[in-house]
Amino acid sequence: MGLNILIVASECVPFAKTGGLADVVGILPKFLKKMGHDVRVVMPRYYKVDKSKLKPVENAMPLGVPMGIIGEQWCGVYEGVLPNSDVPIYFIDHEVYFGRDTLYNNEAGEGFLDNDNRFVFLSRASLQLAKAVGFKPDVVHANDWHTAATPVFLNTVYANDPFFDSTASVMTIHNIQYQGQFYEGLMDVLGVGWEHFTYLELEQNDCVNLLKGGIYHANMVSTVSVGYKNETMTPQYGYGLEGVMQDRAASYVGILNGMDYEEWNPATDNYLAANYDTNEMDGKAACKGDVQQIMGLPISDKIPLFGVVSRLVDQKGVHLLAEAFEWIMGLDIQVVMLGEGDAVWHEFFRAMAAKYPQKFAVRIGYDNALAHKIEAGADFFVMPSIFEPCGLNQMYSLRYGTPPIVRATGGLDDTVENFDERHKHGTGFKFGDATPAALYNTVGWATYTYYDNKSGLDALRQNGMKLRFTWDESAKKYEKLYMDAIELKRK
Repeated sequence: MGLNILIVASECVPFAKTGGLADVVGILPKFLKKMGHDVRVVMPRYYKVDKSKLKPVENAMPLGVPMGIIGEQWCGVYEGVLPNSDVPIYFIDHEVYFGRDTLYNNEAGEGFLDNDNRFVFLSRASLQLAKAVGFKPDVVHANDWHTAATPVFLNTVYANDPFFDSTASVMTIHNIQYQGQFYEGLMDVLGVGWEHFTYLELEQNDCVNLLKGGIYHANMVSTVSVGYKNETMTPQYGYGLEGVMQDRAASYVGILNGMDYEEWNPATDNYLAANYDTNEMDGKAACKGDVQQIMGLPISDKIPLFGVVSRLVDQKGVHLLAEAFEWIMGLDIQVVMLGEGDAVWHEFFRAMAAKYPQKFAVRIGYDNALAHKIEAGADFFVMPSIFEPCGLNQMYSLRYGTPPIVRATGGLDDTVENFDERHKHGTGFKFGDATPAALYNTVGWATYTYYDNKSGLDALRQNGMKLRFTWDESAKKYEKLYMDAIELKRK
């Protein structure tokens, strides 16, 4: 029997994206729909979402949303569909909260001062919307701190509402570092009662912690890889919530994200200079020359090309790469980088490109076509994350026959098998210590493999390209997660 599933999130591809959360919300519902479930998505209507291509939801025009001490707020709701599907997506249209060009931060990179009210509003509005359109959810699936208030609301202000009497909740953590911690007065906006401002529920360090509240109140909790699930229960990676995660261990699961093999397929990728696949690899050399030309590096198939496509922030291990960079430039290799992030890293890598114009090139910003070209044209892909809940770029690299160099953390550790030179097993190169020396040594290992172990490199490429991390498998695990949440709700 199909379930009614309401997925609530702050971003979703292709409408708005800052990270992997948007990818999951944009593709998981399509697979759940194919399995026979009625899935609907709710997100804000930011300025970048073109309202003229949507239709108003008449039953929710306008939609009243209680906001505690602020009073009832009103919004519009517009409906579209996820591309290449018939999955409805609802957009909450509130000019004051969401009428902005960016999602969370201003142009200086600082979080909007009203982010607390904005996303409490989204959480409450999603439940009000479900009632307005008569969509009685079996499960409400919240994602990250932005919508973590939905499980809290279900257990408090809607606890005696017959419309939600059998609605279970799931809380998925895509990155536990970001928790939605705000001043204690937010309790009056939530309107759930100060009795919930306790160290077990919403309180942490005399502040309201929305993610903590969502984790406590949700029937089931998940994150995006088994490795990251285990890491979030440790002081090193739990960011102060490791005790909360340990308390929820019995109802906490890790489900690896899948990958979109239609978009990321070297045999059909229209962005590439030439297509290729496991049985015909010649096109990869043409892709390499294409990237070298675009980035202004000497065109050569005799030197290994290392690719980086990343947010340029410390979480991604960019500081490790920066500290090891002069050593790496001492190797007989080329490196290309595409990314944006902290200004200090923009300046640093631009300076390195000026210093080593024959060996290193950088493009600041994000260019989807160039990202595809780098995944295909590079010989190796560098991803030295300090922590990585799931990661997708290493999956893309594997599919494109570009062995990844990763730190053994979270989803990277789960998806990349270290190279066994003797038996020619494995799919990439892994290192454990978060140090510049460990990264440099592993890049050196890959460089040696390129020059002196051609058969090993060929095996790595073939092994990686044959792997599949499909959403079919992940969606089945989410279906079980929902059923487990429903069972717990009924107890």
